[in-house]
Amino acid sequence: MDSQLLYNITQQEAFGVFIAVYFYLTGLSAGSFILSTLAYGFGMERYKSLGRVGVILATVLLIIAPLFLLLHIGVPHRAWHLFVYLNFESPITWGSFLLILYPINCIIYGYFMFKEKKKQTRLFGLIGIPLAISVHGYTGFILAFGKARALWNTALMPILFLVSAIVSGIALMILVCIIKDRFFSKLKKIDYPLLENLGKMLAWVIVFDLFLVGCDILVLLISHSEAQEVAHLLISGKFFPLFLIVENLLGKIVPFTLLSVPRLRNLATMIIASLLVVIGIFFMRYVVVVGGEFIPLM
Repeated sequence: MDSQLLYNITQQEAFGVFIAVYFYLTGLSAGSFILSTLAYGFGMERYKSLGRVGVILATVLLIIAPLFLLLHIGVPHRAWHLFVYLNFESPITWGSFLLILYPINCIIYGYFMFKEKKKQTRLFGLIGIPLAISVHGYTGFILAFGKARALWNTALMPILFLVSAIVSGIALMILVCIIKDRFFSKLKKIDYPLLENLGKMLAWVIVFDLFLVGCDILVLLISHSEAQEVAHLLISGKFFPLFLIVENLLGKIVPFTLLSVPRLRNLATMIIASLLVVIGIFFMRYVVVVGGEFIPLM
């Protein structure tokens, strides 16, 4: 009886919905920041209007994101332990410091931008790019180091997280720019050429995202038995509706079609496509985090 009870212990979930939301918000922040540097960091003047919007979004989202991390750990008053008990072989240690350095850099970058000090703005914009990539990239490394979880344990995971962050960041920027131009600008006129450029950019990044997801699934399907089980969980099992329909069909393929076909591309379809992408990438985070732990460890 004792042995039977021992072997029937239910394993506690290491990550959950709060972690999926945390990953999602850090990705939106990273994507927004990178877009904000196109003009101020790389001199692409046609994207100048994205600068202030992008840095505000990046900063606010990264202030909100760690709150979900603290909710997940259950003992937020112990968060200071992360800065005292260090393990430099762990991405969590590096991530803890990045979560301090990145928003500080965002604030400095934004300050110089609003003061119109171009040289300092460019400097902190360029410094912020590797910080933004690292802040979201380390979350992918956290999952990739989970050797017992076939869905997580792939070298593609950090790249998947970064590319999907850019996808969601562009989509969010399109929506925010439309709202800003429509309701908060003096002219009340939407900058359609800018939105069209962002829409085309989003379409091509979606293609790359789909390519990475396809590679990941194909490798799982021809790998060991646990990996094959995970692949079938996504393409024909419990997570089929979220993975294939919500994340990839509605969240990527439909938006790509709306954005890449000229006769379909207009303001309304760009709004629909961007909304679908923002929702789809959230479910991508959810499927990866929760689906990766769905199959019990033996």
